[in-house]
Amino acid sequence: MSKHHAADTQVATPKRTKEIIAKHGFSFKKSLGQNFLIDQNILDKIVSAAQLDKTKGALEIGPGIGALTQKLADAAGVVTAVEIDNRLIPILGEVLEGLEHVEVVHGDVLKLNLKELIERRYKDVTGISVVANLPYYVTTPILMKLLEERLPLEHIVVMIQKEVAERMAAKPGGKTYGSLSVAVQYYCEPELVCTVPHTVFIPQPNVDSAVIKLSLRSKPPVEIEDEKLYFRVVQASFAQRRKTLANNLGAFVGKQNRDKLLELLTSCGIDPSRRGETLSLEEFARISEGLRQAGWLETT
Repeated sequence: MSKHHAADTQVATPKRTKEIIAKHGFSFKKSLGQNFLIDQNILDKIVSAAQLDKTKGALEIGPGIGALTQKLADAAGVVTAVEIDNRLIPILGEVLEGLEHVEVVHGDVLKLNLKELIERRYKDVTGISVVANLPYYVTTPILMKLLEERLPLEHIVVMIQKEVAERMAAKPGGKTYGSLSVAVQYYCEPELVCTVPHTVFIPQPNVDSAVIKLSLRSKPPVEIEDEKLYFRVVQASFAQRRKTLANNLGAFVGKQNRDKLLELLTSCGIDPSRRGETLSLEEFARISEGLRQAGWLETT
């Protein structure tokens, strides 16, 4: 351990976090969902879930004052931290001083060209993982960007709102299973690492959190010709949770095709009176493939 990383320089303690905030006169912006983690133990769990070593790279989103960034710097060969709040840039510069393999990028991750960033920063690594304590209000858009852009990632290990983590990992048949579960599981295998009480943050959020690990699949678990149609079918199936597939998909394909839809569902081996929340990824694939082949769905 370098002298820079002696225990007294670790950011993630209540005392040290408060000192840094006071020294820089930092005030939390509610609009940015800023909650700084003050528990070393949880940070260690996050980092170990990402399976990093010095041949690997880590991309952090929303580093705050650098508590997790310090730990990533110890574990990975290359670290990039993307921070939207310009008031935190000088603080991060100070906390991470002397760590040559760490770069802080000031910007909004939703607007950044991540492919370019990855090409620039991670040429020589054997694998890249996103590791972050994500702001709750943009969790889903950030994760969907990472997945839909098919970035060359091994794992995404993130601390998010507990309820959202449970939805991502949910299996068919329960109340928590929905279009987010299907979207995430199409790209990854999710695993809940641990739940995190709201008491280990400054300031304390109103909800509990969880760490989820998403391991990227080399290929989707189902074979489909038209990905866009697949996700439109999934969205439509959950449009009104209490309604059956016959009703939700009936509205999606239009009244004139309703009878044909019922036949199509039955021929796919799916009872039209089922609800979207009971369907597996494979069953959604059968429906979307059936609709694609039928060709009577107006493509938009």
